[in-house]
Amino acid sequence: MKKKVDVIILAGFLGSGKTTLLKQLLVYEKERNHKTAVLMNELGKVSIDSDVIPGDVPLKELLNGCICCSLSDQLEKQLWALCKENELDTLIIEATGAAHPIDVLDACLSPYLLDELSVSGIISVMDAPRWLDRDIMSVQAKMLMLEQIKHADYIVWNKTDSLSPEQKEQLERDAKRLNKGTPYILTDYASVELSRLFSLAGKQCSEHQPISTEKLKVKTWVYTFNGPVNKKVFENWLCEAPSSIYRIKGYIKYEDQIYLFQYSYGLPSYEKELMKMPLRLVFIGEDLDEERLEEGLKEVEKNSRYR
Repeated sequence: MKKKVDVIILAGFLGSGKTTLLKQLLVYEKERNHKTAVLMNELGKVSIDSDVIPGDVPLKELLNGCICCSLSDQLEKQLWALCKENELDTLIIEATGAAHPIDVLDACLSPYLLDELSVSGIISVMDAPRWLDRDIMSVQAKMLMLEQIKHADYIVWNKTDSLSPEQKEQLERDAKRLNKGTPYILTDYASVELSRLFSLAGKQCSEHQPISTEKLKVKTWVYTFNGPVNKKVFENWLCEAPSSIYRIKGYIKYEDQIYLFQYSYGLPSYEKELMKMPLRLVFIGEDLDEERLEEGLKEVEKNSRYR
């Protein structure tokens, strides 16, 4: 069985130190003789940080937009290309500072990539002084920084050398309050124990089981349908689905038609699929009750047989 590519997602607000951490990760992986690729996203038309990537490292760039919105489809295609064009051990995604980490994770769990990638975790690199002074920022910027902390699997409080002991204690309290149980570090120059970033996720599980282990903050889970289901029955179940589900993406079949199904912020969408695709859905959320989800979807399949 083909080994999946380890994926590390680097999130964090603009100028927080993501590229500094990326450079360290590339050195670390080279020392381990691992083949590593990088995908970088810039909001502008010109890449600023791509020059730091060594020439022997496969690189894809997404420019002039954010991978969590206008470039989301391109992200999936570029990830696919990196996997198919290279024999990779590791793939590092450096998202733009305006990206929501869940949207980046969503792209990595595309049905096209499910058998290719294994997400080790979301690493949020936070500009500590900026976070402490966040009240001077816009509401949108503050909310994005909060989301980047809340959904991290590892928090890097960066640029802490000049902070007072009281300010450092505040950072620790914020980490524990906003993302309970998640490891964090107070550091400078994004210096961390790099091996820890590759041990956030464990062994992959079989069908109908979580893709990631309980160590990851955001959980992912896969369900495979045995055949077509009734749309009304499925959407009735969807209306009662727990609010802890952030995203659902995959393929579902109604009668003789397969659809690419996506669910976000409580709204489902369908797009006709011309090719025969595996009928499976990927769920992304927090505190997912896999047993309850599986029971509900099996009930959908059971009830669909009689309609």
